[in-house]
Amino acid sequence: MQRVRRLASITVIALVGVAALSACRSQPGVAAYVGDEQYTEEQVTRLVDELTEQLGADGAAPEGAPAAPTRQQVVSALVLADVCEQLDVPAGGQQITPEQYGQQFGLPADSAYVQAAAQAWTCISGLQGGELVEPTQEELQDLVDRGRAAGVIPAEVTDEEAASQLDGEQLRSALATRNTIAEAAAEQDVSVNPRYRPLEFPVLSFQSNVIAVGIPLGDTDSGTVSERQ
Repeated sequence: MQRVRRLASITVIALVGVAALSACRSQPGVAAYVGDEQYTEEQVTRLVDELTEQLGADGAAPEGAPAAPTRQQVVSALVLADVCEQLDVPAGGQQITPEQYGQQFGLPADSAYVQAAAQAWTCISGLQGGELVEPTQEELQDLVDRGRAAGVIPAEVTDEEAASQLDGEQLRSALATRNTIAEAAAEQDVSVNPRYRPLEFPVLSFQSNVIAVGIPLGDTDSGTVSERQ
């Protein structure tokens, strides 16, 4: 799976709105809801612990070894894979198997997280290459701000120059993909425990793994789920 591409001289790697939580979807032991489906905190803990144990006791893996995914990464992959099951994804995209994803990131292919992440990336791949969406000025400025935070935009490059370099077919395809999945997530009534917000799944990321264009998962402003530290 190819994850490294270039936008002009600024390097990025290629990797939705949702409904507010209602009172009946406010259990602090639930990490996320997708329609009637629940992903519990216990499930997330079990997945993270299993991967951490396999990669190195207490995360003490040798230098350069892969790290276990974070809880946020696990939740976002599970949610997005579920959302994508309801999407009519065009054929022709890159089919990413759990074996391929696991090999690239040093993770076991039989992990539920790896299987969900592979499914989510296959979905994103299938949606890319079709419609293009022109970015708004606000979206371009947000992209530049993220690039500066990632340290990939030289100080001498102005915001206007950076935006010009970043705007292109790759970005516009990523925005279209984000919008399509965002609409599907809204229709499926996705909501996420506040402890994971803001939660995004990357469609396009800078080389430093800072998200350039991400799919927001869960209500970012409100909700009645009790936040847990």
